[in-house]
Amino acid sequence: MKPDDLITSISPRMTEVKKKALKRLGLETLQDLLYYFPARYEHTSDIRPIGELVHGETAMIYGHIKTAKTGRTFKTRRPIAEAVIEDDTGTIKARWFSQPYIAKMLHPGMSVKVIGKVTGSEGKYYLANPKIEPAHIESTLFEEGSEDTHYPVYPETKGVTSLWIFHNVKKIIAGGVLESMSDPIPKALLKKYNLPKLETALIWMHMPQKLTQSQAARKRLAFEEVFLIQTLMQKNKREAEEKKALPVTIDRKALQSFIDSFPFTPTDSQTNAINDIVDDFSKNHPMMRLVEGDVGSGKTAVAAATTYMVATSRPSGQNFGNLQVAYMVPTEILAKQHFKTFIEFFKDHPIKIGLITGKECYKFPSKINGEIATRISKPQLTKWIANGEIPIVIGTHAIIQKKVEFKNLAYAIIDEQHRFGKV
Repeated sequence: MKPDDLITSISPRMTEVKKKALKRLGLETLQDLLYYFPARYEHTSDIRPIGELVHGETAMIYGHIKTAKTGRTFKTRRPIAEAVIEDDTGTIKARWFSQPYIAKMLHPGMSVKVIGKVTGSEGKYYLANPKIEPAHIESTLFEEGSEDTHYPVYPETKGVTSLWIFHNVKKIIAGGVLESMSDPIPKALLKKYNLPKLETALIWMHMPQKLTQSQAARKRLAFEEVFLIQTLMQKNKREAEEKKALPVTIDRKALQSFIDSFPFTPTDSQTNAINDIVDDFSKNHPMMRLVEGDVGSGKTAVAAATTYMVATSRPSGQNFGNLQVAYMVPTEILAKQHFKTFIEFFKDHPIKIGLITGKECYKFPSKINGEIATRISKPQLTKWIANGEIPIVIGTHAIIQKKVEFKNLAYAIIDEQHRFGKV
């Protein structure tokens, strides 16, 4: 067995219904199944033998359906479902009042877990309206020496039971798949943070002898997820640093003059964010930054200041003309809001700004009145974007359509989650 083998390799007689059910759960390979973790664990010590049940207690029992039928109460003639459940110590009836359909869901020999209150008179005990569900464990869990066992309960879907998942996970582990899986976390880190190796963690997740093992396994697997994300980010960063970016001319005096025109004094945090981004502009590789802050904290001002630096840049010795900025936002309302805000920031500077959404396009300033924007056609706006005449373009996802081509796109701002204060 190998981790990337299909699940059908260990269950060759699988029905189409089960295949579709597994697909709904995102399970195709043996590794997928190994990483499909239990939603919770139950303990065999919580299970009460039927022969030891006491009147008035709420108990959990495991057993098999002996019989199941519908009927009516003697006096009121209310419809009921009634089942006889047995284990190695005895039998007990379960009754569901006004729920006769339950009997149709049960059949002789079916393994079930039942939780309910023991009522009735001595010798005629029954469980009244108990909760019942298919058993998620195998008979081996009730064998001698299994009195202190935790067993997994997996999220189910129609066609795939928790018991089926547990049975096949055991097959995979017994088949030696874990030994062929490489651990992505270096041994030094495992030792430093006292984490179990991958093989141990997966066994503890599916078959813990005590809950502390499953907790340690979850901690290790959570660490693995963060570790892999960080590793990928570092890889992407190294690859980005090997690429070339369009050079931006840094004129801090002009930038400060632009910032001084704001109708407010930037906070220290805004100033630091602007300086960090401008410092990155001076490097010859692409920049990737996240500006985070509460709504109204001034992220748009940071975007405007750094946009000014790019849009006014004319690299020495380079025939680029004006570099361009694309500012993409998630909604049309927000796009119009940013467009108006940028007009206020740039109204005293001869820099053209375009707005493109799925419904309409605008350009600032208007040829007739330099203080307002004018509505234009989309073909006209995309033409000006393509020839570099409009250096600042604000828009919705319409900004990334194939028909929208930039001449010298140097700076992209993506307002990814504006409701959470991220730019």
